[in-house]
Amino acid sequence: MQLPISAPSVLLASLLATPQLASAFYLPGVAPTSYEPKHLVPLYVNSIKPIASPQDALLHSVVSYDYYYPLFKFCRPEGGQQNVRASLGSILFGDRIKTSPFELKMATNDTCKPLCKVTYDAMASGFVNRRIQQGYSLNFLVDGLPAGQEITDELTESNFYSPGFLLGHENAQNQISFNNHYDIIVEYHEVSGNKEQLRVVGARVNPESKKYTADAKLGDCNTVLEPVLLDENGETEVQFSYSVTWLKSDTAWATRWDKYLHVYDPKIHWFSLVNSAIIVVFLVLTVMSVLVRTLKKDIARYNRLDQINLDDLSGTSALEDGVQEDSGWKLVHGDVFRTPSNPLVLSILLGNGAQLFVMAGFTIAFALLGFLSPSNRGSLGTIMILLYTFLGFVGGCVSARVYKSMSGEKWKLNIVLTPLLVPGIVFGAFFLLDLFLWAKQSSGAVPFTTMLVIIAIWFIISVPLSFAGSWLGFRAPILEAPVRTNQIPRQIPPTTTYLKPIPSMLLVGILPFGAIFVELYFIMSSIWFSKIYYMFGFLFLCYGLMVITCAAVTVLMVYFLLCAENYNWQWRSFLAAGMSAGYIFLNALIYWASKLSLGGLAGSVLYIGYSALISFLFFILTGSIGYFASWWFVRKIYASIKID
Repeated sequence: MQLPISAPSVLLASLLATPQLASAFYLPGVAPTSYEPKHLVPLYVNSIKPIASPQDALLHSVVSYDYYYPLFKFCRPEGGQQNVRASLGSILFGDRIKTSPFELKMATNDTCKPLCKVTYDAMASGFVNRRIQQGYSLNFLVDGLPAGQEITDELTESNFYSPGFLLGHENAQNQISFNNHYDIIVEYHEVSGNKEQLRVVGARVNPESKKYTADAKLGDCNTVLEPVLLDENGETEVQFSYSVTWLKSDTAWATRWDKYLHVYDPKIHWFSLVNSAIIVVFLVLTVMSVLVRTLKKDIARYNRLDQINLDDLSGTSALEDGVQEDSGWKLVHGDVFRTPSNPLVLSILLGNGAQLFVMAGFTIAFALLGFLSPSNRGSLGTIMILLYTFLGFVGGCVSARVYKSMSGEKWKLNIVLTPLLVPGIVFGAFFLLDLFLWAKQSSGAVPFTTMLVIIAIWFIISVPLSFAGSWLGFRAPILEAPVRTNQIPRQIPPTTTYLKPIPSMLLVGILPFGAIFVELYFIMSSIWFSKIYYMFGFLFLCYGLMVITCAAVTVLMVYFLLCAENYNWQWRSFLAAGMSAGYIFLNALIYWASKLSLGGLAGSVLYIGYSALISFLFFILTGSIGYFASWWFVRKIYASIKID
């Protein structure tokens, strides 16, 4: 199998090409399917998900439903619907793909095909009307492609396909019409001009509301009919129908996703990326100029003082003008590597943070190189779970080495809690939130059997790997501190306002958040508005900028802290860098107030709960970046001075 675009060209295109030019390629193993004329092309149905309401452009719900949820009363295939096999990531992200009664024959047009006739009672009518008002959309899959609606971007004047199509719509007279007819338009491509080998390269659906009566029969579906209005006080009979139109297209199979991958206002991405890059460059240059020049003077002065003290001891004192007694960060050399409070908890968080850091880096790199193609549904979620599971070895090793360097004694507890504490908190919160989805009978609720599979994977693979990493970490030589630690702790003098815990955390945390703010908005829109996110080139650069910013600003804070003779830098560096997660959660709350209108308690709890869960993981990630950058810096500067 040959990739249409090589990996280096994909990387170059992702970083340098304009966002409008989306390089489409497919994952090795996701092979194209060729059909002969009149052969059946499968049309599967997916969960019914809420999108922005056409009336106010707000999201009114975060609860999705199964396509065959009883109150929707959609037509079922003969013999009942069957579940379509899906990946673990696809299930966790809410996909519930099933077979459908639609029959699509390759390159064969069909008009006004009946499906079934259904009677909606008052309860079902009220339920469906509420979902229409909330902007719910249906999701069809034709040969793995989402069937959407063609939309024109007013800014770029380009056409693209938006996955999903509305369940119904509300007109100016507040009448709620229900779409019961689907015009399915499928684009196909001939393989090398062979008319017997055809491939699907596009699919869209134009839904319509048509009230079939004795005067307007099913055969009149191509004419304009009165809309179907579901009566909430009585019964309404609805006839479902569909038409299929096949269009020959020049689009190659390898680029068929291009029309689905659309960037709204691409200039915003470039502006934010350039803006963040400039800020990071200035920040790093500032940190380097402040630290390098100041540290060189400090180290030279400290070493000169040591030489003068030696001369004093030998009776050949030669005090120089301007030489003063030790001051600043050298004064705390006997306490800077003192064991912090709660070293066990800190080491566990750092181990899990290192695990998240490596997992995020590998995931973004795989996505950037095209190995997480949208044609392989759920591949992003699956690879994240598998990477985090197998990287348990990294978490255990880092946690053990950090705990050993802190002279921790509860090594057995460290080994056990490293793979259990943070994943246990995440899984417990996820399970509690899933209870709300179960109570709402949502298709987004993860099946109990899937949860058991995740637990089994964790205890069979990740926990043993973490134990093995911890064993190696504790057996490895201890990381000796470059200076000795005094037995009696030094008294810490009062610090200025900006170096106190809360102000310093707020100042340090806002800069990494600023580096990812715009990209975070698009990620949030992708998660909650069911849009396809594929801009991994931007994400890769933003992730790198965030890491550099987080490290640089935390190191600068630690330097000022040590100059103020405060040697408690370990927890301060972790919490200050992790504070960027607090800004992410605050941003999620602002997004909730401005872009969402979740009336029910369940929707609000789910949104805030999932946002808090994401922020918690980000807190551990950025906190670990800040700590290890500060640890490297502290070891570096104290190893460069002479200590008697």
